[in-house]
Amino acid sequence: MHPTANRRSATAPLLLALTLFLVSLNLRPALSGIAPLLEALRAATGLSAAGAGVLTTLPVLCFGLIAPLGALLAARFSTRRTILGCLLLLAASLALRVLGGLPALFAGTFFAGAAIGIVMVLLPGIIKRDFAQSIGPMTGLYTMALSLGAALGAGLAVPLQQLGAGDWRISLAFWALPALAGAAAWAAAAPPDPAAPAESRGRPAGLRSLAGSPLAWQVAGYMGLQSLLAYCVFGWLPTILIDRGLSPLAAGAVLSVSIAAQLPATLVAPWMAGRGKDQRGAVLGLVVLMMAGLFGAMYAPLGQVWWWAVILGVGQGSSFTVATLLVVLRSPDARTVAALSGMTQLVGYLLAACGPFLTGLLYGWTGGWDAPALFFAVAALSALAAGLGAGRKLHVHPGGIVRQ
Repeated sequence: MHPTANRRSATAPLLLALTLFLVSLNLRPALSGIAPLLEALRAATGLSAAGAGVLTTLPVLCFGLIAPLGALLAARFSTRRTILGCLLLLAASLALRVLGGLPALFAGTFFAGAAIGIVMVLLPGIIKRDFAQSIGPMTGLYTMALSLGAALGAGLAVPLQQLGAGDWRISLAFWALPALAGAAAWAAAAPPDPAAPAESRGRPAGLRSLAGSPLAWQVAGYMGLQSLLAYCVFGWLPTILIDRGLSPLAAGAVLSVSIAAQLPATLVAPWMAGRGKDQRGAVLGLVVLMMAGLFGAMYAPLGQVWWWAVILGVGQGSSFTVATLLVVLRSPDARTVAALSGMTQLVGYLLAACGPFLTGLLYGWTGGWDAPALFFAVAALSALAAGLGAGRKLHVHPGGIVRQ
């Protein structure tokens, strides 16, 4: 083989890894960048508080409800083309939501959530197919990019608004540019889909094909329940800390520290979990770590809250990335990864959307945080039960068969 071709062959995996990182970086800023601008957005558009709640919840619901379409679209148009089309749809949706009034804002948010949800279904399959010897590190890179993108979206929202002379639309529209850059990089670097093996042709790739598999439901349950706890923390931890006596500024800073602690955890946890004979020990340790951090933040002396926030962030970031890793490890091939990923997102994000709502109901009914804390404990124990099942070294097989 010619030396130039050898060099291209050697650099192709690195180029694809960098492209996956760039694409993944685009899957959160469009959503996390809304919350810091809500007051300015409501003042400019007249959006009600209820409408603002719908606007912030809509993408999460889209992640779940649209997710099962990912595997079907990939089977029809190829994974490469489906991801490219969704990245272009994401860029167009981000432009749409600032080009009109409230209908355009909601429509753009809906289509952006749908595009992101489909891409999130398909990227783990790329990791399974093209990085079979480094699944743990690549899963860590993928989930770290998601967390970093969320942090950038939230952190840059107000500075971008200020650069745009106080116009919130400039801040929201900005994220169409990196989405276009991600689409261009994907078009240049993504390899074409290989031909499906003869034994897998015609095999169903949708949610229905996995509905009879207990292992698939355990993977989905673990993803969903740890996501529920994460969204409860994002939505309510500052309020909990304010009720305990912290100022709003300090309470927000505690949450920021917890989120920042997730970044290194998402990179290291799948590498460590993937090295074990199975992932049951990792699941047990991470659920304990996550709940120790949460209950420490809720009940330990306030002077210790920063340490508990770090522990909480490490536990939550690691739990999410290990849940993503389980989707890949429990699937025998990339097609099953896409189907199982769609199932976990459907279950996971619908559960996640319910968590903050139920927490608010319990807090409103009781006037305190003991009832929500009991809810958190039940959710954590349920996540542990599902995760111990999902952590076994088995494979999901469409049609409900589980095999070694």
